[in-house]
Amino acid sequence: MRYVSTRGDAPSLDFADALLAGPAPDGGLYVPTDWPRITASDLRDFASLPYAEVAARVLAPFVEPSVDAGTIAELTHAAYAAFRHDDVVPVSPLSGPAPPADEHLVELHWGPTFSFKDIALTLLGRLFEHELARRSTTITVVGATSGDTGSAAVEACRDRAGIELVMLHPAGRITEIQRRQMTTVASPNIHNVAVDGTFDDCQDIVKALFADPELRRRARLATVNSINWARVAAQTVYYVTTAVRLGAPDRPVSFCVPTGNFGNVLAGDIARRMGVPIERLVIATNHNDVLARTHRTATMTLEPVVPSTSPAMDIAVSSNFERLLFELGGRSGHAVATALAALRADGKLTLADDVAAALRAGFDAGSATDDDVAAAIARVLLDDDRLIDPHTAVAVHATKDRKRPTIVLSTAHPA
Repeated sequence: MRYVSTRGDAPSLDFADALLAGPAPDGGLYVPTDWPRITASDLRDFASLPYAEVAARVLAPFVEPSVDAGTIAELTHAAYAAFRHDDVVPVSPLSGPAPPADEHLVELHWGPTFSFKDIALTLLGRLFEHELARRSTTITVVGATSGDTGSAAVEACRDRAGIELVMLHPAGRITEIQRRQMTTVASPNIHNVAVDGTFDDCQDIVKALFADPELRRRARLATVNSINWARVAAQTVYYVTTAVRLGAPDRPVSFCVPTGNFGNVLAGDIARRMGVPIERLVIATNHNDVLARTHRTATMTLEPVVPSTSPAMDIAVSSNFERLLFELGGRSGHAVATALAALRADGKLTLADDVAAALRAGFDAGSATDDDVAAAIARVLLDDDRLIDPHTAVAVHATKDRKRPTIVLSTAHPA
């Protein structure tokens, strides 16, 4: 598979080079030249396979020939062996507005740091290590986090040969448990930086580092954020396994996804493009609702970030939305580059009519206040005798008025 930039002005790369590259030299994000197909027959075969095996089969077309089928299978099995649940990503019924047993919760929090980021990052760390060993080289991995990416990246990269990890987080704006998960690790290759600002300030610093070609070359910079294509690719797998668990290919499904940077819900759209029968994807945001506002008004505007009870979603600019713009706009790199330049210059990006229509054709969107989140937590505790975390509660709130059965992605453990 070859990878091209969403802004259309960078050379194409194979998977291994895209893995280590970070953003493209033109500032864009790498995406595959085409989407592999998952057939109805594939979905039926997946029903009898463990998660790691499905992951290897789904990811093989994305990584070959850089990583052969046998190696990706070894890496996925090693990555998911450490998860605390035999299913890796279990699915459980959830009471809701639809008939019982038609609402479900996908539990994505059984990895080492109890957040959904473990699913991609435990694999990404091993992919880095494999490729660095093959090349006999090293990298400096730089990332920005609003909480869960940082702790998962630290766990995934600690003590791995050839990797130095530098993780930036906004001081005082992440949960205390995730701060401790990041900053109390004694591994000599892990370096944490607290930034006086927001997640977007951290992300801007990372982008500025990658925008310096000489620094990028000299330090051999790479990234663990979802601007790294491998992160998004790994997340497509649980959409596949969940759809199969609930009846695919014979039954279509819909998902509600709590999201800030858009990578998680984008993975669902990619699974849909590959052939998984997904009807609707619901974008669920907290009161930092840039994605819900963009869906509603067809205009993305930059607003100050207001701290919430779901801090991993406290984001003003959703980086992965660029990848969706590229797809919805007919893969025009020029159009994406023009739109993103307008956002930087004017603080405003207006979607073309056909792009806005395509967005609404495949996605719904909703937002939740902190009071909405508290009410959703209370409702699930009362109806189901289970505790959910605030990020998951954002998605539960977004499904409360929906008429069709919707699968909620639970992205963090309530502890």
